[in-house]
Amino acid sequence: MLKTLFLGLTLGGLALSANACDEQAADYTTCIAQQYRQPVAQWPAPQVDADVQWQEMAALPAHAPAPPENTFSEAKAGLGKKLFNDPKLSRSGQIACASCHEADMAFADGRRVSFGHDRQSGRRNAPSLVMSGYSPALFWDGRGGNLEQQAMHPIVDPVEMAFDIPQLLQRLNTDSAYREEFAQVFGPGPITTQQTAQALATFQRTLVSATRNTAFEQLLRGRPQRMSDEQLYGLHLFRTKARCMNCHFGPALSDEQFHNVGLSYYGRKYEDLGRYEVTRKPEDVGAFRTPSLRLVMKTAPWMHNGLFVNMEGTLAFYNMGMPRPRPSAQQVNDPLFPRTSDRLKALNMDKDELRALRSFLDTL
Repeated sequence: MLKTLFLGLTLGGLALSANACDEQAADYTTCIAQQYRQPVAQWPAPQVDADVQWQEMAALPAHAPAPPENTFSEAKAGLGKKLFNDPKLSRSGQIACASCHEADMAFADGRRVSFGHDRQSGRRNAPSLVMSGYSPALFWDGRGGNLEQQAMHPIVDPVEMAFDIPQLLQRLNTDSAYREEFAQVFGPGPITTQQTAQALATFQRTLVSATRNTAFEQLLRGRPQRMSDEQLYGLHLFRTKARCMNCHFGPALSDEQFHNVGLSYYGRKYEDLGRYEVTRKPEDVGAFRTPSLRLVMKTAPWMHNGLFVNMEGTLAFYNMGMPRPRPSAQQVNDPLFPRTSDRLKALNMDKDELRALRSFLDTL
C-alpha cells in the first residue's frame, strides 16, 4: 500500500503546474518539457481568458466527423477524391479543386492568392483544407457553411472554376465511368448536385490523415520522442504567455470564430471587410475565421491576404499585439471603422521564447 501511495504521489508530481519549475534555474526548459512528455491529461492547464470556451488539444481520428445525412464510406471518399482532382469540374476543363489545394502543401497552394479561370487572381489566400471537416462556416468570411454546403461555391465562382451546375451535371452524367461510380455509391439514377457535394465533402474529411506523422500528432498519441525540449517549451508558451490557445485549441487548433487581427487595410489598398460582407454587422468589419494551425509551416504565405511570408516576422507582429489602426480625421465618426480584437495583446516575449514558439510550430 505504501508503494501504491508513493507511485500515486510521484505521478501526481508530474502533473504539477508549470509553477513547479524554477524560471531562474538552468534546467527550467527541461523541467517544463518533462511535464509535456506526460499524457495530455497531466499537462499544465493553459492560460486563457475567462470567457473562452476552450477545448484541450487532442489527437485526430481517421477522418473528421461526418453528419448523419452524409455518412462516411471509403467508396464515397474515393469518388470524392477523383472529383477533387478532376478538371472536368471547371468550365475550361483545366482547373481542379486540387489546382488551389495541393496535397504536398497541406492542401493550400503556396501563392499569395490563387489563379482561377482565364488566369484571374482571387481575392484571398487559399486556406489549407486539412481541417475543413471541423468547420461549420468555411471560407475566410464563413459564408460557405459546412463542407456539403460549400462544395459548389468554387465551381460556380466566376473567378475560380467559372462553371454552372446544369452544365456540370450534364458533363458528369454523360461520362459512363462517373455514372457507374456514382451508382455504386449512391444507387441508380442520374448524378445530382447533392451527391457531388457529398462525395467531395467525404473526401475532404479524410484529409486529417495528412497530420498523422507529425511530431505533434505523435505527442498527442503518447509518443513524445520526436519533440525536443525547446519544442515542448514552445508548446508551453503557446498555451500560456503567447496567448495562442485563446483562439487555437481542440483537435483542429481553431475556435472556428471570427476575429479582427488588425489587417483589414480599411480605406487602403488590400482593403477587405471580412465577415462583415456576410453579416453586415459593423462589429464584424475586418474579422476573419481562425485558421487551423495543423501543418501551418506548409501553408505559407499566411493570413487571409497572403501578405505574411515569413514566420519569424509573423510572430513579431503577434508579439507586439498586432496592428491597431487609428482613424483619420475623415474616419473618426465612421461606424464601420474596424477595431482590432481585445484578444490580441503585447506579449513581451524575448528572442529565446520566440525561437521556442517558432520551433514548436515546426512540429504541427
